[in-house]
Amino acid sequence: MEEKNKEKTYWPHMIVGFLFLGLSLGYWTIKSASSMPVERENKYMMAYQKADEDFNEIMQKEKAFNALYDIAIQNVEIIKVDPNVNSKVKQADPIKLNQGKNSFAYKITTKDGQLVEDAKVTFLLTRPHTDRDDMEIEDIIYKDGLYTISDIDIEKIGRYTLVIKAEVGDAIGYNERPAFLEKEVSSKQ
Repeated sequence: MEEKNKEKTYWPHMIVGFLFLGLSLGYWTIKSASSMPVERENKYMMAYQKADEDFNEIMQKEKAFNALYDIAIQNVEIIKVDPNVNSKVKQADPIKLNQGKNSFAYKITTKDGQLVEDAKVTFLLTRPHTDRDDMEIEDIIYKDGLYTISDIDIEKIGRYTLVIKAEVGDAIGYNERPAFLEKEVSSKQ
């Protein structure tokens, strides 16, 4: 009697399985990458392509602004963060945000301390790596020496960036500050 070879080989199934896995991961990568397009350059509050095209002009206007004016955020609580010893880039300490309504006030002054009352100011609250939750407010009103943005509702915990753009004549200045909304710790025990 002849014995039949009862050993089964699985390598054809493994090849088909790896091919299917590779195609699935390739599809997932393309779908994920296309669902988060880079459309906006938040620092300059314009489309990324426009910021790239007009970069030299933007830099000249920002340099002119910084030579004449200062922008400072007022009346905020700062979260002190230890410096990152592994990074050469100095990061500003983030501003503490409150869950719910927040207000931000900016003072724009000349280099000699005079208040600037006629700036065209735009405010943007954004999150790093997404523009889904962006809140942009144009034409901020000047009142009592400050450009104030009121009733910004923030609910999601995490990192944010506060960006302000101020135009005075042909000069355009930008101020970008990191901000953070921490999870509230309940005092119940």
